Amino acid sequence: MTHQLISSDILPVATPEGVEVRLARDAAEVEASQRLRYRVFFQEMGAKASAEAQASGLDRDAYDPVCKHLLALADGEVVGTYRLIDRTAAAKVGAFYSQAEFDISPLLSLPGEILELGRSCIDSRWRNRGTLQLLWQGLAGYIIEHDIGLLFGCASLPGTDPQALAAQLSYLAENHLAPTDLRARALPACAAGAVSADPAADPRRVLQSLPPLLKGYLRAGAMIGSGAVVDHDFNTTDVLVVLPTAAITARYQRRYEGKAA
Repeated sequence: MTHQLISSDILPVATPEGVEVRLARDAAEVEASQRLRYRVFFQEMGAKASAEAQASGLDRDAYDPVCKHLLALADGEVVGTYRLIDRTAAAKVGAFYSQAEFDISPLLSLPGEILELGRSCIDSRWRNRGTLQLLWQGLAGYIIEHDIGLLFGCASLPGTDPQALAAQLSYLAENHLAPTDLRARALPACAAGAVSADPAADPRRVLQSLPPLLKGYLRAGAMIGSGAVVDHDFNTTDVLVVLPTAAITARYQRRYEGKAA
């Protein structure tokens, strides 16, 4: 499963001309986002596609009809997307997407609205800081408008050998573990086994070796749940990221209030 977020390290940058960010307006735009996801996840990143996905050229599942789709569009073409799942959408399917891998009971017990981010990707032609900034601004606007208190979702490390990722997994557990009241846990049935990292590893180098998106989460104030899950279909090892929205909305609050005025 490939998943989400951007961070303060992409600011300030020039935004690309001709790109707008908004929610999908119709089924055709949702399908365009699914086609982009298929290109990135299956054709580019090597995830295993079902026969149905191969035939359709779409990455889709039961969540797509009930969730919101945040899009970046360039001259009408969908070039970036985030999938937004709130409590109402999750209830229609029966669970949040990440509940297939993690026990998120502490998050579910929180008051107010929480939002699961997933299926985030950007077309390779537009994969730059400007496009990321615009998507992040659009997400911040959605968070403010809907009074979202917490973001969460799976973040992926490339590969399916936890021991090969021992340095990164150990670094995350030792330096960014979420407090108990926000700590999701990998389900025992699918949790990766224990790993043994080199105690002499340089934490700074390990941090730099993390995928850019995951580093972005951490710089924005994100924390990590307990344990990891190997996802063979997507050729990744997943951790659960939790991010209180106060860490990211402050920089955008004044901007959106000004536009509203």
